[in-house]
Amino acid sequence: MSITLNIALIQTDLYWEDPVGNREMFEQKTASIPDDVDVIILPEMFTTGFTMKPENINSTEGHKTVEWMLQKAKEKDAAIIGSIISQEENNFYNRLWFVQPDGGMSTYDKRHTFTLAGEDKVYSRGEKKIIEYFRGFSFYPLICYDLRFPVWSRNAENYDVLIYVANWPKKRIDAWDTLLKARAIENMAYCVGVNRIGKDGLDFEYPGHSAVYDVLGEPLAFSENEDILYATLSKDHIESNRKKLRFLEDRDQFSLIG
Repeated sequence: MSITLNIALIQTDLYWEDPVGNREMFEQKTASIPDDVDVIILPEMFTTGFTMKPENINSTEGHKTVEWMLQKAKEKDAAIIGSIISQEENNFYNRLWFVQPDGGMSTYDKRHTFTLAGEDKVYSRGEKKIIEYFRGFSFYPLICYDLRFPVWSRNAENYDVLIYVANWPKKRIDAWDTLLKARAIENMAYCVGVNRIGKDGLDFEYPGHSAVYDVLGEPLAFSENEDILYATLSKDHIESNRKKLRFLEDRDQFSLIG
């Protein structure tokens, strides 16, 4: 019997720079998710929106949000994934948290900070990938602008699921759609993109387009509305297609420097 995994993507508007309001909103949304869901994925900076003013957020809010994620993961018996503002001494990070129901946690700091918005001047960039294992699947989680850089997304580890959490604006949404599908095809992995909707505090508009693609680039879920999207991932789908189409075996071998 093939291993399967049920995932939920929460596509929603966000309250600008309001961690308390956003946690309350996601509390309500996660409560409606069925008990058979294994993984719940939230957008980038899901408690604040994509703000370049992290000093406006109380420094205790990051810890409160992680505690909330731990609580929800245990209650829902599901992994919770999303990025928030995290602070270490005088440095701010756009940090993704992968929280499991047994209390296990791992973090990824956004590698490609978005220079067009000045993110590189506000948030320190990350240097390390993480591959997380959960219920028979391996996950490679990334953040928004990382999507534009295929070398960083490259499937050198034979991961099963590539995840992007994002605040991707309407004016460049065609790139989001195209690159999500391309990342699935070139890496022969499920590719999951979770974007927000609505307008942020700087009046940038976000159209959603959260989606799930299988290893052949076929869409399993897509929405432009405030919505919770669902998809079932199959280990057999990954293994059978990689066995039949041995594209990953022909990868160029190289290492990243710097």
